[in-house]
Amino acid sequence: MLEPSHNNELPAIPGKRYFTIGEVAELCAVKAHVLRYWEQEFPQLSPVKRRGNRRYYQRSDVITIRQIRSLLYDQGYTIGGAKQKLSSHEVKDDTSQYKQLIRQMISELEEVLEALNAPLH
Repeated sequence: MLEPSHNNELPAIPGKRYFTIGEVAELCAVKAHVLRYWEQEFPQLSPVKRRGNRRYYQRSDVITIRQIRSLLYDQGYTIGGAKQKLSSHEVKDDTSQYKQLIRQMISELEEVLEALNAPLH
């Protein structure tokens, strides 16, 4: 696996409602145990838990995790600093979140374009 700071281009988030911890780990380039730890540290992260205590993350959770990852790995914040930044109103102005959303929209639009251009059978 690449070091977190070397993996700035994360894969597009698929158009699903729920994601398993393994899927989120792959989408956000962090390990599952890191996600479980972040859940304890960041109140913004609260995946739905179903039978057997299995976690199911929603799209908004994945975006929040990518934000946390960016704050910690790319911008050099500590856990405490990242918590403070996420709980403040500054986070709404964070361009990294907007860039992620734009990349996601572009990817989804490209998928739609491919489907529209596909030959009919």
